[in-house]
Amino acid sequence: MSDQAPFIDERDAGLAPEADRKPWLPQGARLRLLADAAWRLGPRPVALLLWHRASLALGLPQRALARAAAPAGRFLPRAAPPPPGLPAAEAARLLQAAVALPRRPDWHGGYDPAAPALGMALFDRGDIRPVWEASRFGDLLLLVQAARLAPRAGHLDRAERLLRDWCAANPAFRGPAWACGQEAALRALSLALALALLEADRDPPPAARALLRLCARRIAATPAYAAAQDNNHSLSEPAGAFACALVLGDATGASRAAERLAAAVARLVAPDGGFSQVSAGYARLALDVLSLAEWLRRRHGAKTFPAPLTARAAALTAWLHRVTAAEDGSGPGLGVEDGSAFADLGLHGPADARGSVERAARLFAEAGGDLPRDAGCAWLGLPAPAARLARPARWRATGSQGWAAVGATALLRCGPLPFRPAQADLLHLTLRDGPRHILRDAGTGAYNPPSPWWWAALAGGAAHNAVLFDEAEPMPRLGRFLLARWPRLRNLPEGAARQDAAGHRHARSVAVQGRLWTVTDALAGRFRQASLRWRLPPGDWRLAEDGRGATDGRLRLAVASDAAPGALRLALEPGWESPGYGRIARCTLLHIRIAAPATRLVTQIHLP
Repeated sequence: MSDQAPFIDERDAGLAPEADRKPWLPQGARLRLLADAAWRLGPRPVALLLWHRASLALGLPQRALARAAAPAGRFLPRAAPPPPGLPAAEAARLLQAAVALPRRPDWHGGYDPAAPALGMALFDRGDIRPVWEASRFGDLLLLVQAARLAPRAGHLDRAERLLRDWCAANPAFRGPAWACGQEAALRALSLALALALLEADRDPPPAARALLRLCARRIAATPAYAAAQDNNHSLSEPAGAFACALVLGDATGASRAAERLAAAVARLVAPDGGFSQVSAGYARLALDVLSLAEWLRRRHGAKTFPAPLTARAAALTAWLHRVTAAEDGSGPGLGVEDGSAFADLGLHGPADARGSVERAARLFAEAGGDLPRDAGCAWLGLPAPAARLARPARWRATGSQGWAAVGATALLRCGPLPFRPAQADLLHLTLRDGPRHILRDAGTGAYNPPSPWWWAALAGGAAHNAVLFDEAEPMPRLGRFLLARWPRLRNLPEGAARQDAAGHRHARSVAVQGRLWTVTDALAGRFRQASLRWRLPPGDWRLAEDGRGATDGRLRLAVASDAAPGALRLALEPGWESPGYGRIARCTLLHIRIAAPATRLVTQIHLP
């Protein structure tokens, strides 16, 4: 998630989504919404954020990052050790990917590389996310792997040049690469892993040591901001600090960072595996970070992480495994995500999380996932356990519930809400048949999309498979990642219920019998019309002759209600979805409208 404080007023910068720009909104009303959001966030993150802003006003982080010498000397050793035993096809695929890397990545993306990193405007020149991705050193890891597979092909020299070029293009604490503490942490973790793969992490070359010290300084400069986010920042930054201290031989610093990391995991990951960011993509990033920290800890013989880190990481691994398709590793498109595939040694890419699940399962759960021959685990020397993670037919976790039957799986976004939701997706339902997405989510788009209408199309209430009352947004948006007036949520035996600030009540239950899935939506409160949009998979969709359903010839949806005759209307309409970060495409919606008085809407999905 972007390194932006949750209370920044984006209207002042002209960055708010078009649908949320309301110049008529009185300042008092906006302040009341901000107070509501602060109350829901809780005193801890609000106090930490205020402390962060006060420290910036006093110039404390700026002084801590005032001066720094550029790394000098070599970054990497001059030779690479032999590779692990990999299938020939896997080695060839990796070498081909290394050869195809660009000679010089775009380190800045139009941002000023000489500007002081602290206080940079991160959304005034496009989307910062691709710029940060380039500096996470994924290319470095690939070149190091290639150097071990083909030691005479010059890949190690390319890796050395990449690090030299990056440091020359990104002087310490200047430009976008240093604007975010989390990015410094992820960079440090990647560098530590690269050194370990080259057997150089116990006595790093001088330039590598210097770069790790710079990353550690950047992480240490804004700790209150990272902790205030209650998201991946809170995990990645202590994990990065731990890696820096470990490789630099600072046992005391490593112990302190380990305690902070364990405390963050205890706060953000529930015992049932629910994560503060209810998102398969961000759960994957969290596990990638924790897995790398755990692997480095074992390699260096450091003390076991304090409880409950291992148990909570195992629970999060089980959650991600349940929502990841065994056939292709795709996720359910739940919540927001940024397409991260961190330390992706198996080259699975953003769309396939199975390698991340496999690595975490072996490290934290003494079990395997769905890739017993994962190349990424081979690079780390992690053997495949005999035990396998289970896929239960029914499960619950903080923020989500799931069902599985005859090859199909459903996922319901529910409560409780201990942390801020990023999208208006409460009671959203995703249904997949194997890897095929049947009832789909609109996705993320981008954190700073090229057109502001993306926000309403992908993040608003109409972008999700849930009920809207009179087409009103269930939560007003105050910023890029902040919503106010969170609904009240409660779990039901086979679903969940919500009540919004206007008193509208929606209870959703899910039932499955073989290949028939039934979704029942109970409605209450004062409204003129309720609407439900089901995002459908590609196909030749047409309405049923009786107007009470839709089919593509194989998949069929049937809709019923207790409304008066003529009060139920169905239409197939064009909509939008994001098939991957930074992309948007057309999709088909089944738009169901029901006029009051009505209390019940039933959708049956007949899978072929």
